[in-house]
Amino acid sequence: MLYDLRMPENGGVRAVKSASRAVDLLEVLAARGDRPARLRELAEELQVPRSSMYALLQTLIERGWVRTDATGSLYGIGIRALLTGTSYLDSDPRVRVARPYLAEASETLGETIHLARLDRGDVVYLATRESHEYPRTLSRVGRRLPAHVSALGKALLAERPDDRLPLADGPLRALTPHTHTDRSALLADLRQVRERGYAIDREEGVEGIAGFGFALRDDSPATDAVSCSVPVERLTEEHEQHIVAVMRDIRQRIETASPHAAGSGTPDWR
Repeated sequence: MLYDLRMPENGGVRAVKSASRAVDLLEVLAARGDRPARLRELAEELQVPRSSMYALLQTLIERGWVRTDATGSLYGIGIRALLTGTSYLDSDPRVRVARPYLAEASETLGETIHLARLDRGDVVYLATRESHEYPRTLSRVGRRLPAHVSALGKALLAERPDDRLPLADGPLRALTPHTHTDRSALLADLRQVRERGYAIDREEGVEGIAGFGFALRDDSPATDAVSCSVPVERLTEEHEQHIVAVMRDIRQRIETASPHAAGSGTPDWR
């Protein structure tokens, strides 16, 4: 069978409907986490006939991308998604370069250190070095957060013009009472980020946790950032100054060792 792949007027390649539908389904299941879905829910959310959705589910179950329960009525993300995600991290040169620096920063500061990447209006955690001083902060690899609620995300948003921010129209989603939900307030915060050179999140994404985010500027605009997360009860003015000094140094060293350096031979992934 031949497909018409002539370039539409918008300059893009015409989407393959079945592939788009499969990806949409996997993204919905992944976003649900530990809440399995029923056929009816998936068909309604994706506006697909139940018969078509059932056939798609069965195909993806056979390939390991979707799993079902013993009754065949509940559906969740399959193990192939994990294998593919692991391959993404293993093949990413930035993650390999950054990991030892994240470990060094965590040991020096006694805090949790992250590496994350901007994905449209969200940031996705690529690597984390947990502190041994306090309980986990739900910062697992693969976690996705709206960019405007975290120091990581705000550091990356600030690298872009205000009229080019990847944010949806209307009020911004609130995760805590401290989250910026008004666009003008967020823009004022981003102006401060640009002035000081790093972002601060004071309980905007997780109550009780502050963050300090630093964009890695070996890309333009930056796509990745590192951050330090610390419980507010541990955050003194002296400790904050120490965090900023250490993280500035870590950022510079990661940038210097960047796989994007000229002549590295590393693909320039987009």
